[in-house]
Amino acid sequence: MLSTGLRTLRARWATFVGSFLALSLGVALIAVMGLALASSRDAPDRRPERFAAAPVVVKGRDTLEVPTARGERTRKLAQPRAVPDAAVARLRDLGTVVEDRSFAVRAEGGPADLVGHPWSTAAFAPYRLDAGRAPEAGDEVVVSGDWARPGTRVRTDGGVVRVVGTVAGLGFENAVFYTDTRAAELSPRSLQLVVDADAAAVREAVRGSAGVRVLTGNARRYADADPDRDGEALTAMNAMFGTAGGVTGFVSVFVVASTFAFAVAQRRREFGLLRTAGATPGQIRRMVVYEALAVGVLASTAGCVLGAYGAPRLAEWTVAESLAPRWFTIGASTWPYPLAFGTGLFGALSGVLAASWRAGRTGPAEALREASVDTRPMPWGRRLFGAVLLITAVATPALDLVTDPGDLLHRKTYVSRPMLLISAVALLAPVLVRPLTRLIAWLPALLPGAGGMLARENAATGLRRTAAVAAPVLVTVALAGSLLGATATLDAAKATEIRDRTAADFVVTAARDTGFGKATLERLRAVPGTEVSASSTSAVYVLEEGAALIRSDARAVEPGPLAAMTHLPLAAGKVSDLDDDSIIVNEEWEKHAVGERVDVWLGDGTRKSLKIAAVMTTGTGDNGVYITPRNAPAAPVDRIDVRLKDGADAGIVTTALRQAVRVSGGKVLTQDDWVRAVYPATNRTTRMGLILVLGIALLYTGISLANTMIMATSDRVRELTVLRLAGATRWQVQRLVGAEALMVVLVGGLLGALVTVLNLAGMWGSLALLSVRTSPELPWATLAAATGACAVLAVISAVASAALSLRRGAVEPAGVRE
Repeated sequence: MLSTGLRTLRARWATFVGSFLALSLGVALIAVMGLALASSRDAPDRRPERFAAAPVVVKGRDTLEVPTARGERTRKLAQPRAVPDAAVARLRDLGTVVEDRSFAVRAEGGPADLVGHPWSTAAFAPYRLDAGRAPEAGDEVVVSGDWARPGTRVRTDGGVVRVVGTVAGLGFENAVFYTDTRAAELSPRSLQLVVDADAAAVREAVRGSAGVRVLTGNARRYADADPDRDGEALTAMNAMFGTAGGVTGFVSVFVVASTFAFAVAQRRREFGLLRTAGATPGQIRRMVVYEALAVGVLASTAGCVLGAYGAPRLAEWTVAESLAPRWFTIGASTWPYPLAFGTGLFGALSGVLAASWRAGRTGPAEALREASVDTRPMPWGRRLFGAVLLITAVATPALDLVTDPGDLLHRKTYVSRPMLLISAVALLAPVLVRPLTRLIAWLPALLPGAGGMLARENAATGLRRTAAVAAPVLVTVALAGSLLGATATLDAAKATEIRDRTAADFVVTAARDTGFGKATLERLRAVPGTEVSASSTSAVYVLEEGAALIRSDARAVEPGPLAAMTHLPLAAGKVSDLDDDSIIVNEEWEKHAVGERVDVWLGDGTRKSLKIAAVMTTGTGDNGVYITPRNAPAAPVDRIDVRLKDGADAGIVTTALRQAVRVSGGKVLTQDDWVRAVYPATNRTTRMGLILVLGIALLYTGISLANTMIMATSDRVRELTVLRLAGATRWQVQRLVGAEALMVVLVGGLLGALVTVLNLAGMWGSLALLSVRTSPELPWATLAAATGACAVLAVISAVASAALSLRRGAVEPAGVRE
């Protein structure tokens, strides 16, 4: 029977090519994602950068270590400690000590990531002057790179400076070097220093200083800015590639299975003829499975080859978009190829097994059929499986709403949930296609002429064909709407939380991570007609369940101004009860009963027992905690909330606030501007990850849609010929085929929009239960764009295939002129 199937391949080459292309592209995408994921598992050993030539680096305590029954738990401190003065004095007796400082610098015309340092630390990289001289006065600097030349005057957030020298950039930072004295003024705290002495003597000198580390050799990289960035980048890349790989696997298996099932459904007359010739049902089934296996092996092999070519291009794109470190390349891993190959075979066989059973039940009378009406396009097994999936897709978020509403806000949840619902709707599509088609074509069918009526009846009666074409549209629209709608809804919910919580008319933010100085704070507090609340960014650490060391972002603020400037979403307690012996927590904490005491570690690692003064609702999960300034002694004031008193003029106050921060730098924002600045949009990594996922889905489903349309149209040569014999012109036939394609795409778009609405409804219910009052953000523009792109592809593919079929196979009706 396999030889018979291969001999008939010439007559159905379009079906073979369509199935081959859909499967090979799916395998290629899975291989690409697998190779990228395998290459992002381990980072190369990073060498020291800023202190590559330094003899010994001594770093103050910057981590919190907490022993537990399951081992030691470690977290980075929000406020690292400086090396104790006594230890510094002992180190000065050993040799030269150079204090290091790093602080952000904003300069007109300069790079956005400028970092300031003392000039004395430049030799430890080492930086070498390639023009000019070293800085000698407070307003002189040396810069790296070629964005400024010696003699240039530059306006910075620390005043106007004159560039007196330049050094060649080393690739890991854009540096600005000040005199040591000026750097100490701009960044008073020094957290690490370089000692020119024997390492053993240095370790002996700091013995007994808790948390102080002596760094030599390759360990000096821990003194660089963000030494864990490679690990963090790998974690983000793993999440991005893992999500993209999961979506790719789902989309490829889903679309390939649909394509193969449709390809088998097209061959009813062929199977009927074979049954008439004496073939048994088992022989028909084996022939279909063997054909799918042969196509699967060939297409999966081609897909693996294509994936090996495409993976390096993906790596280049991620590096160019700053989604991956500069060192990221595709490694020599081989396990993604068997995985992709096996997934391809699974997709081919899963799509054909159920169809082969139906093929085996084909009777000899099918060979005599002239009508292509699908009288029973959906077996009871598919109905049952689809119903089970639909119930699961609806019941699971409903259960989460009762037990853990916050679970619906996690990225893994809102990425994976749509796939279950898409599968359920796709399985039940033949039930939904007929009423949707008649609804869409209701008005066109009333127009003069038979075109609208024919398009409606062709789409409504050819349910298998309509469902197969609508499936890739459903996947594309549902994924785009669900993913982008979920992120937009979360962004809007976070902005709503901040807006509802803030009672200030203005928010003043510091220009540097060193915060506002005392002089600036005094000027801000002296602005007439205002009430001022100064706060600092810190953190609090708590050990939960005896093993998990949890970090919570904290705001350190005086209780009185906090109550006047904010409307915290309290579930219990009062803001005014906050004092130096208490804390305001949220319901996510293991202990969150008012009056209960909880052991915490403050931002500088100090352990303290605090009483819970009030409890906030969970919200979107970013509520954090509130403490007093005494419990964050090292945290600089970086934000000033300002409220107008009765009768104060907003314009005059705005001018006065800007004048107060003119010297030290800072932004004066209205409440709305500040909300937009805090939550402007989804972060770039997440946004680019979504673009990658949706780009893969759109590319794959677009090609699959074109293949399916060509397969469907090539199977209708007899039908199109009959229309020509009935007097229809080629233009009328092509217009009819295009209208059908457009109608089917609209059916898939509506089903995708339905999935989007159901997914966002679950998220909206979760936010409501978490006390966040917001509306779901339906991405109408995205839904329309995805549907429009699919419509263009479908119409072009259908019309082009119909025109080719008419040119090659249609009978010219006698006496008819075009």
